[in-house]
Amino acid sequence: MKYYLFIAIFLFSPHSLFGQKRLDEAYLKCQYKLSYTKDTLSFQNTSNDVLILQIGKTITKCYSYYSNQVDSILAMSNSHDIMREHLNYAFSKKEINTNDYPHKRMKTYIYKNYPQGKMTVTDGLALQDYIYEDELNSQNWQILDSIKVILNYPCQKAECCFRGRRWAAWFAADIAVSDGPWKFGGLPGLIMEIYDQRQQYYFTIIGLQKVEAEPIIFSQAYVGSKKFEKTNRKEFLKAQKRYLMDINGYIELETGIGFGGNNLQKVIQYDLIELDYK
Repeated sequence: MKYYLFIAIFLFSPHSLFGQKRLDEAYLKCQYKLSYTKDTLSFQNTSNDVLILQIGKTITKCYSYYSNQVDSILAMSNSHDIMREHLNYAFSKKEINTNDYPHKRMKTYIYKNYPQGKMTVTDGLALQDYIYEDELNSQNWQILDSIKVILNYPCQKAECCFRGRRWAAWFAADIAVSDGPWKFGGLPGLIMEIYDQRQQYYFTIIGLQKVEAEPIIFSQAYVGSKKFEKTNRKEFLKAQKRYLMDINGYIELETGIGFGGNNLQKVIQYDLIELDYK
């Protein structure tokens, strides 16, 4: 089996693992670039993230590298000092680059086959983290004859309609893992690339690494009450949409802190990755 350089490197400190619940041990780790369009009116405002997929014997975990970096810092006793150093460095430069300081991107952590046959999802809005259970491998795939090569692996195409979007995926049968980025899985091979019909969300594998006994941990909540609030998928998506359409109003409702009118209101013009909450 071929393996390629795992570009992003993040070392878990003893602080980040202390007290965390170990679910499994990973033998394979994948890295995906996620590009998503934040403006569905012009399709010009695109953001990027890097997702890590840890694959264990029974459980897999998918999360944002950048969000996990922030959570790992917040788990340390001197987290405020570390964040202050990063921010001071960023603001000392003539032009501020968002990559110069740790900040969260996608807040979703996905644990597949946990509990067995299901999926556990944690996510966050403003100052509250949430947890809900979801279906595992719920995509109804149609495998096609099309072939292309990704990271020197021959990949076959598959399509499905999933929660309001039509998706095209390319999977490598030579990598006998029925998994993929985000909530995707259920194909006879690892999903190497997947995108929706309008290419508003585009996942591409950029790294593949064999690891030995790397811990798959259940990440804790580090904001607000530092406890997960139980919900269900559709209720969370509805709240997420309300948050994106009026971020300041949502924070004001949660905290009681006013922003002095609507002049600071920022409306995000993009659809959620799952559209069946409507």
